[in-house]
Amino acid sequence: MAAVDVALKEALQVDGATAAAVVDGSSGMTLAAAGGSRDFDVSVAAAANTDVLRAKMRTIEMLNLTDSIEDILVTLDTQYHLIRPVSGHGGRGLFIYLVLDKRRANLALARHRLRMIEGSFEM
Repeated sequence: MAAVDVALKEALQVDGATAAAVVDGSSGMTLAAAGGSRDFDVSVAAAANTDVLRAKMRTIEMLNLTDSIEDILVTLDTQYHLIRPVSGHGGRGLFIYLVLDKRRANLALARHRLRMIEGSFEM
């Protein structure tokens, strides 16, 4: 679980980050979460975003695309939500979910940092 804790710690160090989670994409179960608030349950949000990931994966399959998902961005009025599947062998089926405060985040830098975190993720 140390690798998960390290990934979450690094994710929360991204400018504007308010919450992060590592989620099992097949079950929707949150393996670990950090951040959030009384008004924002990161585990509930992460589990619900499993449906977003699954829908995009079904779309790719229906279109017979050979591409894989690098990340998914959901833009809200005040937040960015990033979903990044873990591509490494040990993390296959997992994704990292990151919530950013739109006013404080640099989206390009956040995506770059999340790519680096995912690339070094080991389970």
